[in-house]
Amino acid sequence: MSDTARPAPAATDYRSTLNLPDTPFPMRGDLPKREPLWVRQWQEQGLYQLLREARRGAPKFILHDGPPYANGQIHMGHAVNKILKDMITKARQLEGFDALYVPGWDCHGLPIENMIEKKHGRKLSRDTMQARSRAYATGQIAQQMADFQRLGVLGEWDRPYKTMDFANEAGVIRAFKRVIERGFVYRGLKPVYWCFDCGSSLAEFEIEYADKRSVALDVAFKAHEPTRLAAAFGLPALDRDAFAVIWTTTAWTIPANQALNLNPAIDYALVDVGARILLVAEPLVAACLARYGLSGQVIATTPGKNLDAIAFEHPLYDVDAGYRRLSPVYLADYATAEDGTGIVHSAPAYGLDDFNSCRAHGLALDDVLNPVQGDGYYAVDFPLFGGRLIWPAVPAIIKALRSADRLLATQDLQHSYPHCWRHKTPVIYRAAAQWFVRMDEGEGVFTRDKAPATLRQSALEAIERTRFYPENGKARLHDMIAHRPDWCISRQRSWGVPIPFFLHKDSGELHPRTMEILDQAAAIVEQGGIEAWSRMSAEDILGAEDAAHYGKSSDILEVWFDSGSTFSHVLRGTHAEGHHDSGPEADLYLEGHDQHRGWFHSSLLLASAIEGRAPYRDLLTHGFTVDSHGRKMSKSLGNGIDPQEVTQKLGAEIIRLWVAASDYSGDIAGDEKILARVVDAYRRIRNTLRFLLANVSDFDPAHDAVAFAQMLEIDRYALTHAAQFQAQVLAHYKVYEFHPVVSGLQRYCSEDLGGFYLDVLKDRLYTTAPKSLARRSAQTALHQITHAMLRWMAPFLSFTAEEAWKLFGGGSASIFLETYGTIAAADEGLLAKWARIRAIRNAVNKEIEALRVQGLVGSSLQTLLRLTTAPEDHALLASLGADLRFVFITSAVELVAGSSLQIDVRASADTKCERCWHYRSDVGHDSAHPGLCARCTSNLYGAGESRTHA
Repeated sequence: MSDTARPAPAATDYRSTLNLPDTPFPMRGDLPKREPLWVRQWQEQGLYQLLREARRGAPKFILHDGPPYANGQIHMGHAVNKILKDMITKARQLEGFDALYVPGWDCHGLPIENMIEKKHGRKLSRDTMQARSRAYATGQIAQQMADFQRLGVLGEWDRPYKTMDFANEAGVIRAFKRVIERGFVYRGLKPVYWCFDCGSSLAEFEIEYADKRSVALDVAFKAHEPTRLAAAFGLPALDRDAFAVIWTTTAWTIPANQALNLNPAIDYALVDVGARILLVAEPLVAACLARYGLSGQVIATTPGKNLDAIAFEHPLYDVDAGYRRLSPVYLADYATAEDGTGIVHSAPAYGLDDFNSCRAHGLALDDVLNPVQGDGYYAVDFPLFGGRLIWPAVPAIIKALRSADRLLATQDLQHSYPHCWRHKTPVIYRAAAQWFVRMDEGEGVFTRDKAPATLRQSALEAIERTRFYPENGKARLHDMIAHRPDWCISRQRSWGVPIPFFLHKDSGELHPRTMEILDQAAAIVEQGGIEAWSRMSAEDILGAEDAAHYGKSSDILEVWFDSGSTFSHVLRGTHAEGHHDSGPEADLYLEGHDQHRGWFHSSLLLASAIEGRAPYRDLLTHGFTVDSHGRKMSKSLGNGIDPQEVTQKLGAEIIRLWVAASDYSGDIAGDEKILARVVDAYRRIRNTLRFLLANVSDFDPAHDAVAFAQMLEIDRYALTHAAQFQAQVLAHYKVYEFHPVVSGLQRYCSEDLGGFYLDVLKDRLYTTAPKSLARRSAQTALHQITHAMLRWMAPFLSFTAEEAWKLFGGGSASIFLETYGTIAAADEGLLAKWARIRAIRNAVNKEIEALRVQGLVGSSLQTLLRLTTAPEDHALLASLGADLRFVFITSAVELVAGSSLQIDVRASADTKCERCWHYRSDVGHDSAHPGLCARCTSNLYGAGESRTHA
């Protein structure tokens, strides 16, 4: 008897003689209960720091975190974002990089102020608002941090960055100073988006468009200079009053009208409608008359350029002395003949084009009418409509125009209109003295180191040097930068980084020591936060003499300036020690595609202003989370899936696998049915992993591993094929793709392993002697495949990979301390050979399945196979010798030379071996073991069977 043989028991229970798999790795993951244990263990062992120490000196990979807002529970969009970031950093870590991930939070801004006002009222002092906002944000961060960690996200959780940390607040001021030095900051009065609910200006990034119902008006402006008007049309005189007609959807702006805009290249017509003469664009005459319910005749036409500077009267000119003013014609290309009347009424305080046109035609800033206050009400002393909120005032304005006989038509109109993205309420353009970052040529305040290019030029050039994933993000960001106006960076709120300026009470000029004051303010804030600056008076900073002449600005920087400058005060500031050798840019910024107008945008502008470059090398965007019908998940629709609920019910691993399996370049669909399919996919992967672990449980690679050259051919093929798949996996990870990896891993588990290799391997693993070359060769391959598979899946199935790693006995404290490594050298000949064998096997399996369906056989081992093959296939199959039957999992295979593939399958008439279940004529050859075939008796009591290929 050999030293590996085991005597059979007295009874005929041969099951105990098999090498049946065994592992403590459970079939059921029990994820909701077990995952929190892993989170706690990672925290207790300081895994993130272990990863840093393990990669000390390795090339760095920096994914800079776009800070979520410190307000409210995380939703599934947050989960998608954080899991994507985690998968990428883990994949880079396993690739051998020192992959840092410092989570961050955006802490200042209006949403938090709104929450505080809801709880405590709107009349809070600045100090109280700041104190309560800081406390609120701190609590929100703690809650969100716990949820992110529960999702399996690894990062520097013990030292994240927060924009409200004193050092970061000071860093924002220093970045602001640098933007000033580069010549980009100026103060100006111009229309900016204004939200009445915010009580503040808004940036382009804070605007979204939604439908709004408005009343469209056609309003008549009486000609104040009829003689000039007649002459412009080549007429000797006008025998009736003439009126220029405008069309508008913003009736509330009519009281602030100061001009009319006509296009110099469009022909305009005088139209006789009986009681009066109307002036409209000639191409729109028919449409206008139809809208007014009038008939008329064109008297004369003339190009718009001939009407320049002719004065008309405000439509309420005769109603109230406060409107006894003229509206001159200013020529402007933005007046078109596409709709309306071809004449645009101009209220320069409430439209950027109107403002620029009026200023270009000589209207002084002090003469710009701006009756709408920051809360949306007309000034109390404003004629006729004083003290009214502009939206409810529209009926009164219509009534006044109708009474004055200046209203030709009204109609309800549903149209796309800008809304505040926080309050979802309509916003307006409103002229306000604000601080701006200039996009194009112009003078800035206190310029000391003027940038060589405009901000627009610099940012567009930086886009060209950036890689985009997906590529269409490039065109989107390029268009936004190419067409955006100057950036309004000042806000009239309390909870934010101050604009530490002092303005002369008479001239409005900045204090001459402004640049020194910025340094002083940064130092004060670094020691005591923005609250410390708020407590400083003008006397404290300027001294009593200057303080008498200068007022302290109460404006703050808008919140996008905070987060947009984090490349400066985080990567090169508070967390610079981890990033100092990574180069000037982060390797990757990753956020939802809405951040083309948000964080990507503000970060690009500020980095371009300060350094003339983008702050990122790669820019990746993902879609929104939507339901199975493509509707964006929202609380109001009730169609969302809650990450906390899913985690408690199914486990965070299911969310992670769902994210990884989704093509995030578009919107990411999820609901209970989709997650149920993800659970099924997870079980298939877990069961494959369980099989692998179970069949290497008695394998010690230090003593039992078989050299590659001595391994059976199918084992060498399996490793070569695994190496080929790993190359595909790493190529996808290189470009931040995960869904091809997940789908590939599922195919690998079900088809390459479960459907072929493991299927073939079971007989050898279970029936040959435990320490035989045949079994150890198989285990060597399985051990290496398990090693590789745990690394492939670790970025997305992090909890499962770590659990399996501990049982696998890989040696290191965590799977994430490993690297991908090499599996086998490329062997195209071996891959091609076995690809053909598998194709023939698939054809054979179809024939066997047909017999099984007919009830003629119970399993493939009950069949005898006769294969007629062409010469090339015949040589290929014959090379496997007697092992060929193990590949097809039949009890016998007969090869016949022929010209094409012919498959003949029939049921075996032989006896089934009680141990290996093969049907063989030599079953019972040994009277002591009548139920065994010859190879089983040899494997148990003799030298063991010889395997060479399979």
